[in-house]
This record gives sequence, C-alpha cells and structure tokens, in this order.
Amino acid sequence: MKGHRDESGMVPDIRTLSSPARSVGLNRITDESVEAAASVSGGKLHKWIAGSFCLLCILQAALNVSLRLALRTDVTCENRTTVEDSLKKINFALQDSMNKEREEQERQLDYIASQLNFLTKEREELKRKLEDFDSRDDCLQRGAVLAIISNTEEQEFIRLQQKVMWIGLTDRETEGVWKWVDETPLTASFWYSGEPNNFKRRNEDCVVINHYYDYENNWNDAACENLNFWLCEKDM
Repeated sequence: MKGHRDESGMVPDIRTLSSPARSVGLNRITDESVEAAASVSGGKLHKWIAGSFCLLCILQAALNVSLRLALRTDVTCENRTTVEDSLKKINFALQDSMNKEREEQERQLDYIASQLNFLTKEREELKRKLEDFDSRDDCLQRGAVLAIISNTEEQEFIRLQQKVMWIGLTDRETEGVWKWVDETPLTASFWYSGEPNNFKRRNEDCVVINHYYDYENNWNDAACENLNFWLCEKDM
C-alpha cells in the first residue's frame, strides 16, 4: 500500500481506501488544509496589520511634524509682524521726537540770529553816533560846523588840501535826499563818477572828499562809521 509519512507515521494513500475510509481521510485532509491555510492567512494578516500599523505610525509622525512646523511658521510670522509693528512705532516716535527737536533748534537759531542782527545794528548805530559826535562835536566846540560846500571856489579850496575828509553832507533822514548839517538842501554838487551808490548795498549816508584830488568832482558817499579826517568851517 502506497502512502506518505506525517508526524504520526505512515498515512495511507487515499485512492486505495474504501468510500467510508476515503471520506474520513478527505475530511482529515480538508481540516488540515483549512488549518494550514488559516495558519498561513493568519500570518499574512498579522504581517499586513503590523505593516499598516507601522505605516500609520509613520503618517502620524509626519503629520505631527507638519503641524509643528505649521504652528512654528505661524508663530514666527506672527512674532515677526509684531516686531515689525513695534519697530515702526519706535521709528515713528523717534522721527517725531527728532523733528520736534530740530524745529526747536531752528527756532532758537532764528531767535539768536535776530538778536545778533539787532545787536549788530545797535553797535553800528552807536559807532556811527560816536563818530558823528567826534567830528560834529569837535566843530561845535570850535564854534563851527562840518564844512558846507556851496560853490566851486569852496570845492577847489578843500580839494587842494590833499586829504580824505568828511564834509557836512548826509542823507540819514531820508535815503537819497542829501542835506547839509545846517539843514539846507544840496544845490551845487561835485560827485565823483558813479557816486553816490551805496557800494555793495552798504548804508553810505555820509560824504567825504576822496583821494582823487586831481579831479574837481571827487565826492564819495561812505559809511558814517569810517575813520577819516574832518573839516570845520565857521562864519568870520
């Protein structure tokens, strides 16, 4: 009898068995096959479940990392926006403070400049009055006045002195209106060419006999605070 060996020994060939015995044999073989198939399927199922679980773990880890990155990115963007807003506010406050400080400094500089201008004019006026006082007072102390030139002969006499000298002619009261120290208006004049001119926009309100002694016309308007000789005259 042909057969095969299993764990319990010889197993008869099912084809040589009678129908009842064959049925029992088939049932046995079928049960063993089912158990074997179940055992194989169960192993694959366990492997598949284990693989699926690992895949789920990997996906969960990737999702966690993605969520953390997304949250960190949101927080970073939010923090960056907050920082930028704070910097803008600080910059605006600093700029406003600097503008106010600059405006205050400009006001102070304008005030200082106005005071300096006032003091400069006051000094010039005092100097002019002092110079004026020196020449006029000297003439008055002598019972005379600064020279008044009313004709060519007087002009010729003074020109021949060969000195730069003040004469008693001024337009202090009204610019361009020249008067003598005795309040008489100017009639005969001996202005040098281009004079009077307030040279370089200076306030030239007094008149000197300038150094062009060879010319009959040698009057020049000049600043009253300049230092020059002066000439007095009085009636005899």
